Amino acid sequence: MKARRALHFVFKVGDRAQTARFYREILGMRVLRHEEFEEGCKATCNGPYDGKWSKTMVGYGPEDSHFVAELTYNYSVGEYRLGNDFLGMTVVSSQAVGAARRMQWPLKEVSADIYQVEAPGGYKFWLEDRHPVKEDPVLKVTLAVSSLPKSIDYWSRLLSMKVYETDESQQKALLGYAENQCKLELQGIGQAVDHGTAFGRIAFSCPEEELPHLEALMKKENQKILTPLVSLDTPGKATVQVVILADPDGHEICFVGEKAFRELSQVDPNAGKLLDEAMAADKSQAWFADRNTTKPSA
Repeated sequence: MKARRALHFVFKVGDRAQTARFYREILGMRVLRHEEFEEGCKATCNGPYDGKWSKTMVGYGPEDSHFVAELTYNYSVGEYRLGNDFLGMTVVSSQAVGAARRMQWPLKEVSADIYQVEAPGGYKFWLEDRHPVKEDPVLKVTLAVSSLPKSIDYWSRLLSMKVYETDESQQKALLGYAENQCKLELQGIGQAVDHGTAFGRIAFSCPEEELPHLEALMKKENQKILTPLVSLDTPGKATVQVVILADPDGHEICFVGEKAFRELSQVDPNAGKLLDEAMAADKSQAWFADRNTTKPSA
């Protein structure tokens, strides 16, 4: 099997302006790409919604070498209910800790040099107050699982991830595709996993020729396939092939063809400006306010 790569985690956001402020000014990430869409995605990238939405990629560097966040914003949704599925993203950044203090963003000390902050919408981030030793400061994404052994089997045997660490006493396991990539941490919680209405999605790339084999393996193993192999178009950019899976706890997993994704994910120097313009032109809050109501929750 050729190299696979961790790409991004998808967050559904209700307050796009405050969310952008958090990622830019607190975490110190930059806007890498921004795209607006008039209708829903064939692979439900924006969730089960058909209306207007946007996708904004933010991170510390190009998606070729960094794990980033994908912020999906549905114009008609004001907030989402969090479940217990996403437990946090760990970032190594003394800069982020300092920024949170300066801006008086709520910062909770968890242990020596480790702090917890929340992005708008309630998503948790764990900040390690030190300088990163690798190019990408994003260390790991932690997801809750109901049965750690069952999940380790799925991610390692079926998705070919390497198990780097296991801690049975803490019900934790650390997996990944390469030492220098963002890792996936599985945390056993001893109960059913609830995805709420904000259910996220983690994405990986692999060679295009592996996608049909991956889909066939999941069928053979009677595993859930949310979106069979499909081609996704972005106007003016590369068309990518994806297959969307679900692990035993329903965590959404996207595998995308590596070559086309590299073309699609080139950093757009105008991305920040495009996001700012879209936010300035967004009158959805005012539309609901004129009708004496607020944006509905998902």
